[in-house]
Amino acid sequence: MSENQENNIHDDHDKDTHKDVGEKVCFMCHRPESETGPMLTLPQGLNICNECMQGSFDMINSEMDNISPDDIKNIFENSNIKFITPGQLVNPSTPKLKPKKQEKKAEEEIEPVLDINNILPPHKIKEKLDDYVVGQEHAKKSISVAVYNHYKRIIKNEKNDIDDIDIEKSNMLMIGPTGCGKTYLVKTLARMLNVPLAICDATSLTEAGYIGDDIESVVSKLLANAGNDVEKAERGIIYIDEIDKLAKKSNPNFRDVSGEAVQQGMLKLLEGTDLEVPVGASSKSAMVRMTTVSTKNILFICGGAFPRLEEIIKERLNKSSAIGFSSDLKDKYDKDPNILSHTTIEDLRKFGMIPEFIGRLPVIFSLEALDKDMLVQILTKPKNAIIKQYQKLLDMDEVKLEFSDDALEEIANKAIKKEIGARALRSIIEEFMLDIMYEIPKDDNIGEVTITKDYILGKSSPIIKMRG
Repeated sequence: MSENQENNIHDDHDKDTHKDVGEKVCFMCHRPESETGPMLTLPQGLNICNECMQGSFDMINSEMDNISPDDIKNIFENSNIKFITPGQLVNPSTPKLKPKKQEKKAEEEIEPVLDINNILPPHKIKEKLDDYVVGQEHAKKSISVAVYNHYKRIIKNEKNDIDDIDIEKSNMLMIGPTGCGKTYLVKTLARMLNVPLAICDATSLTEAGYIGDDIESVVSKLLANAGNDVEKAERGIIYIDEIDKLAKKSNPNFRDVSGEAVQQGMLKLLEGTDLEVPVGASSKSAMVRMTTVSTKNILFICGGAFPRLEEIIKERLNKSSAIGFSSDLKDKYDKDPNILSHTTIEDLRKFGMIPEFIGRLPVIFSLEALDKDMLVQILTKPKNAIIKQYQKLLDMDEVKLEFSDDALEEIANKAIKKEIGARALRSIIEEFMLDIMYEIPKDDNIGEVTITKDYILGKSSPIIKMRG
């Protein structure tokens, strides 16, 4: 027997040995898994190593380069080639997925476009806002009417109601101190109307060509929040916060790329224009697909604290004071907490907003500063009030949480001293609830906890009642 015949006999014996112990063998190169490493198992029960799989792909790619796209399409359409998932490669017992049947929707099942009968009237919108936002009656009434008119305008355009009357957009400008609920009001409104919402900060916007976000980036965020659905995004809401940071700078010796220049760039955006925005990305790139979004029906809401505006308003109001019995005192408006309610377009122009920008925000209203009574209501009245959130957390431990009336008033007093509005409430409650949330899970016998004013002031412990 020759030496080659002996080697073949040994090779056949090794293959049989691998099969006996259950080791996988590549059906192309006949090498065992101990030599090639982990193998892929095809649905037919065949095993293939990574090298042979890669070689097959390389051969297919080289052959495909010589085939035209039309030939490739015909091959796949006229053959039984099926794609399998990675899970089916690893586990041959995985059942094959049946292709879903594409059922055509009947005409009556298609989701109807925005209809006038589906728009809530202003008083209904305000009633729903009352469940989440405390106070701010004038602001809620203004925003309800503006939203109602805005979506009636969209319906008029979709019906192609051509007449001599062209309804303009009802873009809004909200003025109010920090923590009074500007952003929360817009979030609640968008969630209630079930429309996409994009919130951006005006401090990050710069003129095109400079470091920072371009004006188009706010529309890109809205498109992303709408699931890249252009039609849905064109009915959405864009809220631009800190709009007062775009005021003109007093120093004329440098280029104002983040102030007046941004206001100028936003004019067409607010009025209505077609923009090329990237899909699935925040910036334009040659590798990103672009789409056209019209801002004609997008509702723009701008908000800001306007910190120096109070002085401008007081200066204008005090000019009317004079000597005599019917004159106003010069300090009449010094302690007015709602001095922003007297804002006029002239005050905004003097603050640094250009007339063209203000003209594209026809609905201007202010929000009231939060007093103690409003802060107490914010703690307990809304559906998702902070107190209700903590009561829910302790209720999951089967513990009842109560707050005395004087404790709520003391929390409101502490929040007023911080001068940051409703944002101070959570920080204060987090501080004194820390020990309670830490200690209660230790003892299963605790049934009720009552927070008192003395505990808020640090003079005593909360009142604890045991079960039974």
